[in-house]
Amino acid sequence: MVLPIATARPAGDGVAATPLAGQATAVPAQPLVSGLPDFTRLVEQVGPAVVKIDTTMGARRAARGAQSPDDAFPGDDQIPEIFRRFFGPGFQMPGPGGQGPVPRGRAMGTGFLISDDGYVLTNHHVIDSADEVKVTLSDLREFTAKVVGSDERSDVALLKIEGKGLPVLRTANGSAVKPGQWAVAIGSPFGLEQSVTAGIVSAVGRSNPYANQQYVPFIQTDVAINQGNSGGPLLNTAGEVIGINSQIFSNSGGYMGVSFAIPIDVAMNVVGQLKDTGRVQRGQLGVQFQATGITSEQARGFGLPDTLGALVSEVVPGSPAEKAGIEPGDVIRSADGVAIRQPSDLPPIVGNKVPGTKMTIGVFREGRERTFDVTLSELDDSTVAGGPAPRPGAPAPDGGAGANVLGLVTQDLTEAQRRQLGLDAREGVGIARVEGLAAREAGLAPGDVVLRVGRTPVGSAAALERELRGVEAGETVMLLVRSRAGGSRFVAITPGGDE
Repeated sequence: MVLPIATARPAGDGVAATPLAGQATAVPAQPLVSGLPDFTRLVEQVGPAVVKIDTTMGARRAARGAQSPDDAFPGDDQIPEIFRRFFGPGFQMPGPGGQGPVPRGRAMGTGFLISDDGYVLTNHHVIDSADEVKVTLSDLREFTAKVVGSDERSDVALLKIEGKGLPVLRTANGSAVKPGQWAVAIGSPFGLEQSVTAGIVSAVGRSNPYANQQYVPFIQTDVAINQGNSGGPLLNTAGEVIGINSQIFSNSGGYMGVSFAIPIDVAMNVVGQLKDTGRVQRGQLGVQFQATGITSEQARGFGLPDTLGALVSEVVPGSPAEKAGIEPGDVIRSADGVAIRQPSDLPPIVGNKVPGTKMTIGVFREGRERTFDVTLSELDDSTVAGGPAPRPGAPAPDGGAGANVLGLVTQDLTEAQRRQLGLDAREGVGIARVEGLAAREAGLAPGDVVLRVGRTPVGSAAALERELRGVEAGETVMLLVRSRAGGSRFVAITPGGDE
């Protein structure tokens, strides 16, 4: 090519000739931009321990046809943005399906070696229902893997391949992960092996409201994660694993800047149990609490100094919580000295401890802080924290006296209604009509049952009226209500002057 005359220089005039395009220079050019992170050394060192995982699922009978990745969560057509787990191209979702056989399907994901003798970590959803699991190393060696164990609640799976002297990733101190730090992901998005993306940790301790993973305090990042990245490592700048890439939050099915990883300390706790016993045991406190945070109105009703904590709505009979003296209406503020700011903080702390562990639970009750020593039992899936299994609602009572100060027309429950709701004798008062504006706005409706006024149980309409005597306009009253659809919650009602 001919250079413009202003840039052409004769050789030997004391000025270095400008190299032609495509010509190599003897000395590499200096970067024009400095101070940017360079992850090349990190990737060179840790890349060999990241593996590609291919799974095959055999033909099976199903209830409603093969599901796509977008069907991973029931009812997601009503959720504009959902957590999504990602598999590779050609995947057919395991689980209940249509009325005929589902053909063999394949899924693709990522994993990483945590020991030189062949233990591999990945996601549960990558290998769930798989008939065969293949692991391919970065040097293209392929192994058939054995599934040592898998845990759906944490979405962690442990695999084993035969080998010695294999490359290994180090694990980091999970508690040291902070928002704002750099994070790097290596995986096989869309089957493209050893793909590297980077970003920062956006937040820690995130809860997942759309999957059965309340025991995982997710790491949120803006690292690009897509189909096939599932199960791959999330690394710090020292090349240590801080998490396992698991899900994204999306309303399009693709990456939108928000991805989630399982903290490595949670995963390694699962690994230890899977190695030892082949299953995972979790501690159980035995309380139900409202999933949403405490409102300012509820805080006023209970005399709380702020809206922090988990408000207990039920205590499971015979549970560690009941034995320790924890009651409905208590607000759990700490667990073993760790502050509980919102309800989702509590399940990971309790659930990631083994049964038999002794804990100190701090609660706010009747204007002051108290502590209770509990010994955790083993988690019972039928009493998972955050809400009981739905029970049939009470039939809407008929008749009743006039409305009380809250605008509620109530009526005593029959023995049959109490049995239907699973209530004890002389427990609860049925709501026949709701005439008060504040009560309607709080969501109360005929068929609901009032169990307590504040901390005091009520078992009749007369008992409820006694507890409401003296309540004035503008004063907040807390009612523990068993919903007609199932589940109990505390409702704050502040009647106006026209109630």
